[in-house]
Amino acid sequence: MSVETFNPIETGVRMSAAAVAHAQRQLTRAGAQAVRLGVKNSGCSGFMYQVDYVIEPEADDVEFAVADDLSVFVSQEALPLVRGTEIDLVTEGLNSVLKFRNPNAAVECGCGESFAV
Repeated sequence: MSVETFNPIETGVRMSAAAVAHAQRQLTRAGAQAVRLGVKNSGCSGFMYQVDYVIEPEADDVEFAVADDLSVFVSQEALPLVRGTEIDLVTEGLNSVLKFRNPNAAVECGCGESFAV
């Protein structure tokens, strides 16, 4: 890929198999159709991930099909901050948590809740 052929939408958002299974269970309970990944100004590093259920996509959302029956929507505004991110479900002891592997994050806080680019 070169600068001339780079398309940020092609460098989408991905989910591990564990995260997909978790999201599908949560969506079934909530009666939602998809997941929205966004960011908000918060945390000690500047931005915090925000995951919401999607009943109806927003007009500026970009859709990433992460499984046959699961999509992640990202707003055009948040896309530069999260493009290329992989969402994983990590289990440590009795706790499970979504982890975000974001190639755009230059710095993450110690607790992993926020990031800066």
